[in-house]
Amino acid sequence: MIFGCGYVGTALARALIGRGVRVGALSRNTERAEALRNMGVSEVVVADLDSAEWKDVLSESYAAVVNCVSSAGGGLDGYRKSYVEGQKRILEWVKTQDIRAYLYTSSTSVYAQDGGTVVDETADTSGAPATGQVLLESEHLLEAHADLFAAWYVLRLAGIYGPERHFLLNQLREGSGTIPGRGDYHMNMIHLEDIVRAIFAALHGAAPSGIYNIADDEPATKETVLSYLSAQLDLPVPEFDPNNIPPRLKRRGGRMPDRIVSNRKARALLGWTPAYPSFREGYATLIGD
Repeated sequence: MIFGCGYVGTALARALIGRGVRVGALSRNTERAEALRNMGVSEVVVADLDSAEWKDVLSESYAAVVNCVSSAGGGLDGYRKSYVEGQKRILEWVKTQDIRAYLYTSSTSVYAQDGGTVVDETADTSGAPATGQVLLESEHLLEAHADLFAAWYVLRLAGIYGPERHFLLNQLREGSGTIPGRGDYHMNMIHLEDIVRAIFAALHGAAPSGIYNIADDEPATKETVLSYLSAQLDLPVPEFDPNNIPPRLKRRGGRMPDRIVSNRKARALLGWTPAYPSFREGYATLIGD
């Protein structure tokens, strides 16, 4: 059962159905729900995850749960609505079911480290921004209910990109040759297909329960990534304007943190390796998208 079946959840549903797995899904988007039905999802519920009514609508039984909900919007309150209250509703429902495994997709934004620091799953998260603290609260809810499952996993996803989700390509194609902000920080990224493969590895493998970072093998600075993509698109290399700060960065003090997220644990214990080990391989499939 996939809760919050959006960009990641839809790709996961398609891959599971392709392997003959029966899939149910919850989405708050009616158009996406119809697309899921057409894809072959056996049970689709349209509802907000934090609501109570969907629990009485689901009629089929499931062996595993994947919660890959995204924010409902509305700032920090929207985060709590989706991630914390939604997690609570699922766990209430789980107590009435026989669920073997539970997987939750969190984010590497829970790390606040800077200065090019390499961070793994043991890194301090006490300095996470307010949105990251909400994600951590949701993670802790799952950990507190670990006795309900044979296995549970938190996958902290790096910056997601993939088909129809490639902001950097759009920024280069539509831009004026100048990029707001700075380009000297490392970007930690993960291709959509590698997220799906990591979820498969967790749910169908024998990895120990716990928290895993899901990022590619080669974090690179934004200026490195954009220089490479500019060459592939035959466009001029853009200049960065540190005095033009996008609104989303103003909340972060004007810049993105510079950290390098390690995927060593996932590679060692999940039996997972990224099919797109760096942005080069990943964007090679997207240049014509």
